[in-house]
Amino acid sequence: MMIKVFGHQAPDTDSTGSPLIWAWYLTEVRGTPAEAKLLGEPNTEAAFVLDRWNLTKPEIIADVSADDQVVIVDTNNPAELPASINDADILEIIDHHKLVGGLETKGPISITVRPLACTATIMHDLMGDDAAKMPESIKGAMLSCILSDTLEFRSPTTTDADKSLAIALAADLGLDVTEYATELFAAKSDVSAFSDAELIRMDSKKFDVGGKTFRVSVLETTAPEIPLNRKESLMATMPTVATEDGADEVLLFVVDILKEEATLLIPNDIVKTVAEKSFGATVTGDHVVLPGIMSRKKQIIPALTL
Repeated sequence: MMIKVFGHQAPDTDSTGSPLIWAWYLTEVRGTPAEAKLLGEPNTEAAFVLDRWNLTKPEIIADVSADDQVVIVDTNNPAELPASINDADILEIIDHHKLVGGLETKGPISITVRPLACTATIMHDLMGDDAAKMPESIKGAMLSCILSDTLEFRSPTTTDADKSLAIALAADLGLDVTEYATELFAAKSDVSAFSDAELIRMDSKKFDVGGKTFRVSVLETTAPEIPLNRKESLMATMPTVATEDGADEVLLFVVDILKEEATLLIPNDIVKTVAEKSFGATVTGDHVVLPGIMSRKKQIIPALTL
């Protein structure tokens, strides 16, 4: 049976690249046939990575069945997975996020959750000496995942393991880390073709805070003026996205990678309260700049309060 390997919905580079990496490893090293899958359209950066490294875009699937064997990567949150995930035969989970709970398995499984910035870094460690067998395309995907998740080592989630592996992979591929990261971030920043709803959902996850459900969206970019020039229409679209996605509010952070700061859009008093109580901000208009805020996992979600 072909094992399905996938990450979370709204696939970013790590949730697009890591399924490809692990499907290669399962198939070519372990001898257990596997295929990478996606749970949605990859973002612009992830699409760039697929093209840059001549990787075939994985099939997008809507759900899984009781007949499916699956490996889950880059998440362990049922809210970010297919509706029928607990019906499937989950074989393994590889992740770098906190445990959420709610997944059920048909038997004991291998679970690897480590405090690293990137799932791909964990996979390299799990491969051991077999990592040397990776073809150039898989090495390229792994490097891309790490640079994306660490924002070229700017993110506070970055560890020495992530950084040293990325530098080694870049050297092996004959790439300059900064030059390649600039290409990645340029692709990530090219969001002009997306609708407001697509932008809000592009890199977003749902979280419960103080009895309310928030869709927390993060747009990481080297050109923050592109989404910020659309802030009025983005804020007008937020209530529709929240209703359709079963959330109370949308929190949209536009992260300026180069300035290392985030701009939070303020569409109403609830979000204003979140900004003031969570980040100690003084809000006087429809947005607020939060210096040093770059990581949803380490800086945004732990701080959220009403």
